[in-house]
Amino acid sequence: MTTFVSLLAEKDKESALMSAVEAIRRNGASTNTYVQNVQDFGLIPGAPFLYFVPQTLLQLVRNGRTLVASGFRVRKGNGVSVRFHRLHWEISETAVQSGEWPFFVHGTRHSPFYKPSYFRMKWTGGGAEAKAEVLHKYPYLNGNAGFVVQGEDFYGKPGLCYGKRTDRFSAQVLPTGHQFTFEGNAIEQTDPSEDPWIMLGLLNSSPVAFWLSSVCAQHKYPNYVESVPIPDTRVTQVGVLARKGWRLKRLLDTANETSSAFVLPQRILARHADFDHCEIQNALALVCSQINEIALELYELAGRNRDLCEHSLSAADEEEGEDESESDSDDPENLEEETDTTSDLISWAVGIAFGRFDLRVATGERQTPHEPDPFDPLPAKSPGMLPDGAEPFHAHSGILVDDQGHPHDLARLVEEVLVRVDLSVPDDARRWLQRDFFALHLQRYSKSRRKAPIYWPLSTTSGSYTLWFYYPSLTSQTLYTAINDFVEPKLKQVGADVTALRNKGSARSRDDEKQFEALQAFELELIELRDTLLKLAPTYTPNHDDGVQISAAPLWPLFSHKPWQKVLKETWAKLEKGDYDWAHLAMNYWPDRVRDKCKTDKSLAIAHALEHLYVEPEVQPKKTRGRKKAGGDE
Repeated sequence: MTTFVSLLAEKDKESALMSAVEAIRRNGASTNTYVQNVQDFGLIPGAPFLYFVPQTLLQLVRNGRTLVASGFRVRKGNGVSVRFHRLHWEISETAVQSGEWPFFVHGTRHSPFYKPSYFRMKWTGGGAEAKAEVLHKYPYLNGNAGFVVQGEDFYGKPGLCYGKRTDRFSAQVLPTGHQFTFEGNAIEQTDPSEDPWIMLGLLNSSPVAFWLSSVCAQHKYPNYVESVPIPDTRVTQVGVLARKGWRLKRLLDTANETSSAFVLPQRILARHADFDHCEIQNALALVCSQINEIALELYELAGRNRDLCEHSLSAADEEEGEDESESDSDDPENLEEETDTTSDLISWAVGIAFGRFDLRVATGERQTPHEPDPFDPLPAKSPGMLPDGAEPFHAHSGILVDDQGHPHDLARLVEEVLVRVDLSVPDDARRWLQRDFFALHLQRYSKSRRKAPIYWPLSTTSGSYTLWFYYPSLTSQTLYTAINDFVEPKLKQVGADVTALRNKGSARSRDDEKQFEALQAFELELIELRDTLLKLAPTYTPNHDDGVQISAAPLWPLFSHKPWQKVLKETWAKLEKGDYDWAHLAMNYWPDRVRDKCKTDKSLAIAHALEHLYVEPEVQPKKTRGRKKAGGDE
């Protein structure tokens, strides 16, 4: 056995060391000393220097009592490029129903028991396009994409999962129908006699989080997680609490409009269900606390060992809190801290106006489904969305407008929605939609650095006139509809007003003169908007498989929100350069260049259904080394 002295928290290390040595001489130990068998360190992957880890945890590992020995295997998924990733609202309903875009689990911040699934992955033909891209990118793999595409036999099966990059470990339910990645690993149950809920509870306990933070810090690779010590005793209550934790965590998500669990905004949800955000949070915290208490007893952690565990996790929580501004997880909004604001209600009302959400859920005319089984496949639409075939609140062609008095005026429709559910209409609703809504919408519909807003404000130069495009309804005819049904009629109206004031001549009052000048400027802006749309319309053929950012890129000059405009302008430049030649839009604008690339890049050929153009390269024979003759020349 070896005695270790920890001086990490000491400022005067020399004095602290002398005091510790003296205490050891007198009593055999001190508060900052640890006695360990260094042979045990070799039992853990990477042989970390775990001098401070409690003996009871090391004893479990020494006896082979680990996660993998308990009937659970960690599975690493695939690491294909983000070219094949989309947020679930970017994909058309037809593509979703075809099964070509399954959900997949990604990384996340600390989120015990449950996390929303935001991403889908293109996996047409068993991932043929993705695998071809891997082999094109890494020719040294010699036709074997298995180095990047792993765990295929477990794709779509239920289990548990976790995010690899996190300071404090947490695990969640993995619903049926999901894939998983290098960042979001799956946990397969190999022993059917084990209760997955009990294991989920243990994996979300403080002893497990402490162990992993000590063994591997932030990167929780599969071998580290499989080596987590698991106590022999199974306590049914742990599984019961984990199931309750899942329910509470998902219940919070029913107020998150980007989630597949979304029902209604918090303020309206509280009228129809037992929903109190603070109470749910407190109940969830109690569940976690109860699981920790049981786990601490099972792992036989008390006194200093218990304090060490809890102190370590408190530090990890503080570090994660400092990173909340980063969008490197699939849940940057941090649902636990989300509050009910006017913006939540207006955002929902905008969704009603466009036909995304169903007003009848709020009025009680339609009942939402009961809570699903945790391992069931996620629905293609959340319970709060408008079902297929149902009549929307307002019929439209995919375009609404900021134009007071117009039948498709967005602000008026939002006000009507709020009145229908007995909510007060903000006095500045129109101004808020004009100035603040898109920035908040962009933030809400961005996950893991992927930006995918679905309500697009296309404006005149000054923003005096805005057309709101609805991305799910986008077609090759949308720009023509905008011209014919909105811009041209508006131009005709403004032109008539300008002519009437012009005809007044010298009889125009000062107010008339101001109005005359404003209308003339407005008319010029409308003409510019019309001409820009006319220029874009003949070649604009969007495809939802390309995603929001690429689909919006050709329209970048018409967005007034500068950060988003910059993103789209850069995206358009990359499209022109050829960086996104897998996109349908690239084929639309530069067909010769894309077709030429399809001859040498099988993934592009598959993407554009042009596999007949691809020419398989000849296999180069391996060079053999000849033996040199004595004397030098052969």
